Amino acid sequence: MFKSSHSFLINSIVCSLLLLVMFPFTSNASTFESAKVSVQLWSVKDDLKADFNATVTALADMGFEGLEFAGDFGPYADNPGALKNKLNDLNLVASSAHIGFDKLSNTQLMEALLFYKTLGVTNLFVPWDERAWDPTGIMPLVKQLKELNEIAQKYDMYIGFHNHNKEFEQFNNETYWDALASNTPNELPLQLDIGWLHYAGKEPVYFIKKYAGRTYAAHLKVRTHKDDGLNPIFGENNYPWKKIINSLITDGGTKWLVIEQEEFPAGMSPLQSVAKSKANLDKILKAMQN
Repeated sequence: MFKSSHSFLINSIVCSLLLLVMFPFTSNASTFESAKVSVQLWSVKDDLKADFNATVTALADMGFEGLEFAGDFGPYADNPGALKNKLNDLNLVASSAHIGFDKLSNTQLMEALLFYKTLGVTNLFVPWDERAWDPTGIMPLVKQLKELNEIAQKYDMYIGFHNHNKEFEQFNNETYWDALASNTPNELPLQLDIGWLHYAGKEPVYFIKKYAGRTYAAHLKVRTHKDDGLNPIFGENNYPWKKIINSLITDGGTKWLVIEQEEFPAGMSPLQSVAKSKANLDKILKAMQN
């Protein structure tokens, strides 16, 4: 009996090794399939104000799997359960959300956590704070983030930070982003905005790998300099998106690739711009999976 089992085990290992040799990219494809595509709703903020339900329906029709909220909940501002049901009807989920420190104060924190928990959000990102590039403000900001994230974790939620360009200015022989990331625990999620990283003149893959496993979500966009000739539509320039996305997923542990459209080509509406960026991202992801 032992010899038979032993032989079976050896044969199974040999077969597994042969499969790896014959199909070396199988696991890589499944890795890319693990990352989903969302859209930051700030991209279509005016459309949301005009007709919230029609706008989220249009985004669902584009094939998005998630929405990243930025404070506008339309007619559902006091009913996150109804909003979650609406998203379910459209085969959407709330991938994450941006929330300011003002909504995370002692008097509002528990109400905010309950709202987003009901909506299905587990990761909240503070999108902006001027202390993040202030030599006297960065460590108080770090302290506040750590304290808030510790509270959120009690409810299986997380609170992290989202960058712009100034976080990558020099500070203590590194950058302000390094000060924030290296002084917070690995359980505190980071949201890298690739557009602002490029704008700051930094290499995205370097920072993805430096803080491996912490980029729960990433903003994919082009942030143009004035008169630099760049097209703000994702995928229309010569950015090495395949390399960046590969690193986000394999090194950063990214679960959500979030399209954000802050600039719009002449003659294109925000929704049209988002649709084109989404189509280009779909092509890139499909090519990476083949």
